[in-house]
Amino acid sequence: MIRVVIFLIVVGLLAFGVTWFADRPGTVVVTWQGWRIETSLMMLGAGVVAAMVAVLVLWTLLRAILRSPFALRALFNHRRGVRAYEAISQGLIAVGSGDLAAARKHTDDARRMAPAEPLALLLSAQTAQLSGDREAADSAFRVMASRTDTKELGLHGLYVEARRRNDHVSAHAFAEEAARVNPSLGWAGRAVLEFRCLAGDWAGALALLEGSKRALDKETYKRQRAVLLTARAMAAEDTDRDNAKAFALEAAKLAPTFVPAAALAGRMLAEAGELRKATRILTKAWQANPHPELAQVFSHLRFGDAARDRLKRIEGLAKKVPGHVEGALALARAAIDAQEFGKARAALSSFVAAPTKRVALMMAELERAATNDEGRVREWIARALNAAPDPAWTAGSSVSERWLPASPEGRLDVFEWRVPLTEIAPAAAPVIEPDAAPEALPASTAAEPPGPSVALVASADKADMAAAVLPVQRPSRAAPPKGEAVIPLVHAPDDPGPEAIEDADAQEAQPQSAGWRKIFE
Repeated sequence: MIRVVIFLIVVGLLAFGVTWFADRPGTVVVTWQGWRIETSLMMLGAGVVAAMVAVLVLWTLLRAILRSPFALRALFNHRRGVRAYEAISQGLIAVGSGDLAAARKHTDDARRMAPAEPLALLLSAQTAQLSGDREAADSAFRVMASRTDTKELGLHGLYVEARRRNDHVSAHAFAEEAARVNPSLGWAGRAVLEFRCLAGDWAGALALLEGSKRALDKETYKRQRAVLLTARAMAAEDTDRDNAKAFALEAAKLAPTFVPAAALAGRMLAEAGELRKATRILTKAWQANPHPELAQVFSHLRFGDAARDRLKRIEGLAKKVPGHVEGALALARAAIDAQEFGKARAALSSFVAAPTKRVALMMAELERAATNDEGRVREWIARALNAAPDPAWTAGSSVSERWLPASPEGRLDVFEWRVPLTEIAPAAAPVIEPDAAPEALPASTAAEPPGPSVALVASADKADMAAAVLPVQRPSRAAPPKGEAVIPLVHAPDDPGPEAIEDADAQEAQPQSAGWRKIFE
């Protein structure tokens, strides 16, 4: 509507101007070189306009003739760009569908028509991966890593290829370089964090976490920082207790319900005589996640207490989680130590009908201490062998005797206190021994985590239960980590693609928005 109004105003002004000149006729006389031209003002204006139009037409024709070579070259470039676009598109589709012959054909066309195009380089690398030519893929990714616009994608590809050939040193270097170039790259941050966790470099892992703080949500950042601080406190506990205590307290503040941090902080506070603060930290974690380690630390808050004093303290703790098996076990343990066998039986009475292994073993210990009835003891030991498993620090199919900040593969915060997978027999579940803790691992073992050992312990009483202990087995070395795809829609035959936790990496591997536009320039 506004445009129509403006148009009408312009037309009205032009009509007014023409009318104004028509109402005021005049004569224009031009004398030049003996020539005399006499005409009206309206005719002179019309002649000037006609001359301007003629000059404009001539200039347009001359300009078109002069620019014709450039126009032809632009036309040819456009047609070449269209063919390159089709070749790259069809090539990526062929790689995704596994058609190696078509992928090679389209790759050759793309190299010929657009050799410097980033997507042509990516197509070359993907085709090489599809054909199993690792050297060609590595070469293509190195070219991409040498360019500014494709550096991050090239480093990702080099990292994947290095892991496929088990070259952990090179993979670490590529991940470190990618994290330095762009700290927001999720895959690079996770890879560097895994390497530093494997090496026990908790200070370096914390520094890396701080650098990628903006890429994480608040809760994830606080949880990961608490885990790393707890790991650093455990590593420094024997050498620098003051700093270890500060790390543990900060971890407990960041994650109050995190059992390892609360247990470590409570124990160190108790050693320093800060019983009230230790009690507050342990109680808060116990109410959220009842755990035997918390009960153990809480029971021995005041060193030198008599068994009955510890029993009284544990009775108050167990009341905070009524009906929970961990409270019952902690109370039974304290009652047996205090020779209060009736309280121990009462605490376990709700769980003896279908006991877990720990309940059955606790009943065996109770029978030995209260009645010294070896028949009853052996009956409970036999029930323990076939009883349901208890929760343990579990990461997938690996079971650790104590909490570890990272898995043997370097993944952070994967150990959970839960019952191991039911489809795995207790005697076959890998158990990580205490001496394989991350803080005890030298840096040279970062590339090859130690293999776990497997054992089934039937009783805490080693003297009487030696017959129930199965021999320790050493499984073969774990398989190397499988490769991950550079872009999720194009997979090589042996490339299963990224895992579910790396869905966000697809955005990092996409070409820049101006990639296709550059083909037509």
